[in-house]
Amino acid sequence: MGLAATLRALERATRPYDPEFTDAMKRRWAELPEVARTPGQIVGRHGVGCEGTHGVFPRCNLKCTPCYHSRDANRVRVDGAHTRQEVAAQVRLLRKLRGPRGHTQLIGGEVSLLPPDDHAATLSVMREHGREPMSFTHGDFDYDYLERLALGPDGRPRFSRLSFAAHFDRFMYGRRGIERPPGERELDPYRRRFTAMFARLKRQHGISYFLAHNMTVTPGNLDEIAAVIRANHTAGYGMFSFQPAAFIGDERRWKENYREATPDAVWSQIERGAGARLDYDVFHNGDVRCNRTAYGFYVGSRWFPFLDGDDPRDIAVRDAFFHYLGRVSFTGTPPALLAGKLLRIAVRHPRTVAIALGWLARAMRRVGVLRLLRHRFRVRPVTFVMHQFMDAEQVAPAWELTRRGATSDDPKVRETQERLAACHYAMAHPEDGTLVPACVQHAVLDPAENAALRRLLPIVEVR
Repeated sequence: MGLAATLRALERATRPYDPEFTDAMKRRWAELPEVARTPGQIVGRHGVGCEGTHGVFPRCNLKCTPCYHSRDANRVRVDGAHTRQEVAAQVRLLRKLRGPRGHTQLIGGEVSLLPPDDHAATLSVMREHGREPMSFTHGDFDYDYLERLALGPDGRPRFSRLSFAAHFDRFMYGRRGIERPPGERELDPYRRRFTAMFARLKRQHGISYFLAHNMTVTPGNLDEIAAVIRANHTAGYGMFSFQPAAFIGDERRWKENYREATPDAVWSQIERGAGARLDYDVFHNGDVRCNRTAYGFYVGSRWFPFLDGDDPRDIAVRDAFFHYLGRVSFTGTPPALLAGKLLRIAVRHPRTVAIALGWLARAMRRVGVLRLLRHRFRVRPVTFVMHQFMDAEQVAPAWELTRRGATSDDPKVRETQERLAACHYAMAHPEDGTLVPACVQHAVLDPAENAALRRLLPIVEVR
């Protein structure tokens, strides 16, 4: 390639805005109900939301209370070829309807039941369609599995980066070494063992990683949230996500009055663990009745928000971010190309540099120069999230009305319809070309889907 052709290719690659990505966000914004079109809304302004797979490997080798899968889930055989085929069809539809970039969870039952080669092949398929994959696991697997996933037959890394979401809570029964955890504290060594495997992988093979910690919250472990955060914020997790339990899935495993763990009570416990007020109104991901998010970082043992919602100057930074950088696709863009895109924006809009420097100066003052020096400017980004799933009895009638194009006169049903329309987490159905919210998938579609999978992929027991 000649110099002129190389420069033209570089110019195209560093164009700040991808028209296809921009169009996908415009469509997503238009789909949002009015109540979700808030000044801090990320969906439709810096992304289209998250995505997940379904109908691929619903089986799990732990028993959770509650369990969001239907009773047929553990009667379905884990099949690598089926997983690859179904995931490929789903991400093709996601690529078509939601644009060239997205964050997609490889989720079903337990992902480590997939043979490592099939797991790796599926992640590669997702990346080929512009998805940044995150594997969902209970974390009860060994380093040998992780290494066989990460390295090809030639011993070389298949990926430069892996993302996993690991679910730990005391009501997950059957974990090796701790069959029935007496409390969340007793699970902390297992939480750290999980992150230590990825630290070892990076040391030995240079593969970076992002890890999220998930935890289902019931009245039985509500008051243990803060201790989980305090004990594990240095373990290597970049996100702590908490889900108040919902009445979805296998009703045989509904053991408590889950709704006593209210969203406000859960968020209050998260704030106790972080040791800071967590303002979830600076940024919204879909409907705030479903999702609360606080973005920030630790310096030492203290957490600080990236933006202070009480400071108008920081709110102006947020608004400028959406205006100048909202249409930039950060996901899946190599760092060098992303730097080129940001540089072109800075040259075209010099005020962005002043805005960024002003924010940096305020952030350093909030943290304190002495603290930064004491910790050698080590900053650890950690996001706190709460996802409030809806009960099946709420979702089913609301979804039926939505499918018919009708809006309920009942305020509670209408609220559910609004939350479904603003859903941050979608799943693709290639058979009819539609996307559905995750609550609809689990509450309405999973039972029939898993029953069909049981016939397609039966588990044959040999005595």
